[in-house]
Amino acid sequence: MIRQGASLHSLSLMTTQTAQPLMTQLTLTGTTVELLPLQREHKAALLEAAADGELWNLKVTNVPGPDTVDKYIDTALAGRDAGSVIPFTLVRRDTGQVVGSTRFWKVDRVNRKLEIGHTWLALSTQKSGINTEAKLLLLTYAFEVLDCVRVQFTTDELNEKSRAAILRLGAVQEGIVRHERIMPDGRKRNSVRFSIIDSEWPQVKATLQAKLQR
Repeated sequence: MIRQGASLHSLSLMTTQTAQPLMTQLTLTGTTVELLPLQREHKAALLEAAADGELWNLKVTNVPGPDTVDKYIDTALAGRDAGSVIPFTLVRRDTGQVVGSTRFWKVDRVNRKLEIGHTWLALSTQKSGINTEAKLLLLTYAFEVLDCVRVQFTTDELNEKSRAAILRLGAVQEGIVRHERIMPDGRKRNSVRFSIIDSEWPQVKATLQAKLQR
């Protein structure tokens, strides 16, 4: 649940297409998780989180490891500077521990749409409710502040766990995008595309809120 007074940090940009602000340094605060603007200073904590399960060895997603974390952060921050990415570090509120990362990306202000992706959580934090609350925070901001008409998700066709998690959010599977990207090991990945549109958001929001209250 977003608490009234969720923190929205500085550096808002005004675009020529709309008078609405696009927050590129943005903090979203829930009951159990806080989404902080990703910073280079988070490098060690992100590596520690990714080491919980050695997530960088997964073949169906890209999680930063010791050899890739600098590029991972540089790419995220370059996208933020360009206005197309808003990257976050996920922090447990009870312990202050960094447990993963996520981001808005492919931000298209003209067509009022974006993608939520690059999401990963330390193994011990998965299935804890943190991902559900983080998604509620992100979706609420996308639909109710940025006035999006569409939020999409994309995952590897082979990533059954991710596909099931996206469907549980209430997203609709739209289809398979063949050879959508080349993975680090050279595999030509087919990706599954999902979306939530503005007319579906009230029901999705109610469902996510109910999940968090269980």
